[in-house]
Amino acid sequence: MPFFIIAGAVNAALAVALGAFGAHALKEKLSEHYLAVWETAVQYQMFHAIGLLIVGILMSSSLLGPSTQLTWSGFLLLAGIIIFSGSLYILSLSGIGILGAITPIGGVAFIVGWIMLIVATLKFGK
Repeated sequence: MPFFIIAGAVNAALAVALGAFGAHALKEKLSEHYLAVWETAVQYQMFHAIGLLIVGILMSSSLLGPSTQLTWSGFLLLAGIIIFSGSLYILSLSGIGILGAITPIGGVAFIVGWIMLIVATLKFGK
C-alpha cells in the first residue's frame, strides 16, 4: 500500500530534519538530559519509519500482499511514532514531566505493530 511507503519516507525525512535541528539549534538550549531524550525520539522515529517502509513494500509485493495484519502493523507503527516520539519531542522542549507517562503507550503500539508483522508473515508468508 503506497500510504505506508509515503508515511515511512515522510517520517524518515522528518527524523533527519529533527535530528539536525536537535544537534544544531537545540544543542545550546537544552540540557544534556533533554538533548538525549530528543535523540531517543529521533532514533525511534527513524527505526519505525523504516518499519513503515517494510510494511508498505510487503503489502505491495507478492511476498505477503495486503492483509489486515499488515494494515494494523503499519497503523500501529505510525501511531507509535506519533505518541512515543511526539511525546518525547514535546517533553524535551517543554520539560513537562507528565508527558513521560504517555510515552509507554507509543512503545506498546510499536511492540504490537511488530508482532502484527510477525503474525502476517506466519499467516501469509509463502
